[in-house]
Amino acid sequence: MKKTLLRVAYLGMFLALAMIVSYVEFLIPVFPSIPGIKIGLANAFVLIILYHMGAKEAWIVNFLRVILSALLFTNFYALSYSLAGAVLSLLVMTLLYRKEKVFSSVGVGMLGGLAHNTGQLIVAFIITNAKAILAYLPVLLVAGLVCGALTGGLAKLLNPVMKKIMHAND
Repeated sequence: MKKTLLRVAYLGMFLALAMIVSYVEFLIPVFPSIPGIKIGLANAFVLIILYHMGAKEAWIVNFLRVILSALLFTNFYALSYSLAGAVLSLLVMTLLYRKEKVFSSVGVGMLGGLAHNTGQLIVAFIITNAKAILAYLPVLLVAGLVCGALTGGLAKLLNPVMKKIMHAND
């Protein structure tokens, strides 16, 4: 019972942290000259959950973060982009995070960033039906790699601390 309550508390904490970071990134664009590109630091918390609690918990927090952030800060169109990116990104990260001998959390974050931007571009193409939007793919792929490296690096930096905190009662 105590472990279950602790897990729920940690998930709530990570959801709150991810939403706060998402909101700050929404308010302060890091790349104002390039539309739609954010670092996505909230994904660092999703990666930490993935590594320390498991895929199911990461999916729950990621889904709730996207839905709640869209309801609070954006609109339906932003939700469709965010949801597509989040689902594709977390799918890739879920498949790769256990391959620690091949991919570090930085590598997992980078590939997740690529998948996230690809998912968003697919939705943009479906909504606009404009082939010209595909010309934006190289920019999004580079941004996905750079931002994913930052996200994965933050998760790597926080992992030892979070492991100590989360597993102190084991």
